[in-house]
Amino acid sequence: MRADDLILFSQVIELGSFSKVAEKNNLTNSVVSKRIARLEQNAGTQLLYRTTRKLSLTEAGKILLNKAKSVTQATEEAKKAVSGLGQNISGHIKMSVPTISGELILADAVAEFCNQNPGLSVDMSLENRFVDLISGGYDVVIRTGYLEDSSLIARHIIDSQWVVCASPSYIAQNGKLHHPRELVKHNCLQYAYQTTGASEWQFKGADGNYLVKVSGGFSTNNATALRRSALGGHGIAYVPRCLVYDDFLNGDLIDIFPDLVGKKLGIYAVYPFTRQPPNKVKRLIEHIRQRYLALGHCF
Repeated sequence: MRADDLILFSQVIELGSFSKVAEKNNLTNSVVSKRIARLEQNAGTQLLYRTTRKLSLTEAGKILLNKAKSVTQATEEAKKAVSGLGQNISGHIKMSVPTISGELILADAVAEFCNQNPGLSVDMSLENRFVDLISGGYDVVIRTGYLEDSSLIARHIIDSQWVVCASPSYIAQNGKLHHPRELVKHNCLQYAYQTTGASEWQFKGADGNYLVKVSGGFSTNNATALRRSALGGHGIAYVPRCLVYDDFLNGDLIDIFPDLVGKKLGIYAVYPFTRQPPNKVKRLIEHIRQRYLALGHCF
């Protein structure tokens, strides 16, 4: 069945006559009649009872009408989603992003978006906490992890793989690790901003993921500080791969268990529940998404 025929069928029931539908779509009555006949042929059954006074649905027509309405609604939402994408946008956006994302990608991406749209201003806060969108007056936030508030809408951007890493000097001094459980004998630098706990590191096993409880003398809620500590040879870090990707390429840090780390978190753009967010927010989210995807190899 053709989507445009289903939409036309829905209009016939809504308006009650072929002539009104023909007028609405700048068609002739005969074209409308032929398209409804084609729909009935594809369905293999009669959909409408036609009399000189009115149109009524058959049992099959009633069932198909619900599907036709869904197609019509989806088409309208698709039109709205892309409407105005070529237009200039203006106004103000208040957003919150995690520190890592802000420092690595979003500061540049959002500033670039503002330059592309001179009538727009963005207030971007970098903070490692789940802000309240509604009470805080935020238009959109970038979150890593899981969405629990059903009053919010989340658009998935990319998944962030975590790694366990250390400097060559630390490995040379303390020995090469062969299994994640050996971490209990090492100084593990702990990232306090974690939903699963700074001392519980997740790994892949034959029977599913498992946790190794680690310990160490240094803990921080700042990812950059954690990276610097690892680069200084002071211990082993458990961080998002994007944070240390360049360090791996340069040989300044070593990916200790490249295929065994089980932690992978989704990165989402989250905004208050609405069928259609403002065009400025939609376009900012899409701009951010494209920047993330362009750097997908780092995640």
